[in-house]
Amino acid sequence: MRLILNLLVNALAVLVTGYLVPGVLIEGFLTAVVVAIVLGILNTTLKPILVLLTLPINFLTLGLFTLVINVLMVYLASLLVAGFSLDSFLSGLFFAIVLSLVNSFFGTLKRK
Repeated sequence: MRLILNLLVNALAVLVTGYLVPGVLIEGFLTAVVVAIVLGILNTTLKPILVLLTLPINFLTLGLFTLVINVLMVYLASLLVAGFSLDSFLSGLFFAIVLSLVNSFFGTLKRK
């Protein structure tokens, strides 16, 4: 039950972020659910490997390169999911930042 609730909250966060960030197209709630699933899988499997491989660059940029890795995860999700697209790297960057903020906000509401 908790997994389904987390999935729905993440899908809602993806949908809200898609409406807030210009240059991001999300066709509907079902697409947002699929994007949430794909982002969850990518962030669980591929992101730790990329963070480990880019550790020297991450160290030199004081962790800011992690934002680039987040944008790459969002861009890869846009390539994998039909109905989800990004116009540019900048819209992907804003999507990643706003998505983390919206997820954080929903996470605080979920705990109460």
